Amino acid sequence: MQCGEFVADGFKLLNEALKWYPRLKTVIVTDEANCPELPKTVRLVEIPQSLMQSVSSMKTPQGVIFTCDLPKQMQAAIEPGMLLLDRIQDPGNLGTILRTADAFGVKVLLGEGCADPYSEKTVRASMGAVLRSVPQSVTITQLLSSGVPVAATALSNEAVDIRSINLRDYVVVIGSEGQGICKELLEAADRCVIIPMQERCESLNAGIAAGIVLWQMRK
Repeated sequence: MQCGEFVADGFKLLNEALKWYPRLKTVIVTDEANCPELPKTVRLVEIPQSLMQSVSSMKTPQGVIFTCDLPKQMQAAIEPGMLLLDRIQDPGNLGTILRTADAFGVKVLLGEGCADPYSEKTVRASMGAVLRSVPQSVTITQLLSSGVPVAATALSNEAVDIRSINLRDYVVVIGSEGQGICKELLEAADRCVIIPMQERCESLNAGIAAGIVLWQMRK
């Protein structure tokens, strides 16, 4: 893989790339696989099934891996109704959140300290969402200068039930499971919101929490 590219695997993701992502570069398939028709601009490489075992990062390769150019990072246009992820470092969680956000039509902003959205694990967990809707990176400074109200999902004395406000009026922040939302974002938040749950439960998995928030944002 060259600099500026990312790798993905499986025919499901390849078909998503062919449908949604114009930066497909190289497709590597086994000589036993049925490869879909590719644009003339895409390089096709056939290899023996035995070699795919050493090329693919999957324990059970599906017979195809491919590379794409990374998307160009544009300055994010920050608007109400977006989801901001703060230090979501687990690729599986990040991919799950991106997949759910894509399903609900919510744009995602990646704050500092998040996992790479184009790592193989994240792309796989997103089920192609990163190919359909490109997440944009944003800094706290950019968020604050946008003037868009911020709602942080965090416990505080002033926190309100997520059902009691219109989340689409805010950029809603989800923090990491271990550390929560960083101090700077908490201090910058216009309000804090919580997901109602049993008192004996302290928190939810970040992917589950994001799914509930995203559902509420689209109501």
